[in-house]
Amino acid sequence: MEMEAAMEGNVSEQAMAGHGEPHASNRTYVGVAAVLAVLTALEVMVFFLPSLKPVMVPILLILMAAKFALVVLFFMHLKFDARVFSGLFAGPLLIAAAIISAMIFLYINYGAGKGG
Repeated sequence: MEMEAAMEGNVSEQAMAGHGEPHASNRTYVGVAAVLAVLTALEVMVFFLPSLKPVMVPILLILMAAKFALVVLFFMHLKFDARVFSGLFAGPLLIAAAIISAMIFLYINYGAGKGG
């Protein structure tokens, strides 16, 4: 009965979801997918343009971070979930990024690059 009412538009999507938090519509997900496709095309373009070679890595990192944020916010539903879930995701991510950055720094300054 509830499904029939939802199909007729009498029951909101929020009621069907089982909680009061709003979720994105299908149109939003298609829009996010289109933006991700455009960002991916930009990444490929940046890789193949010789004039961008000196700044290629920073540009690709920025595009990658934008794509990562969109995927996490919309497709992993962190935008619509409780703040605690965002913290549980972002905290370890920041720790991992700090460890990776430190390892890169150590490798560049004290590793194979210095003959030691």
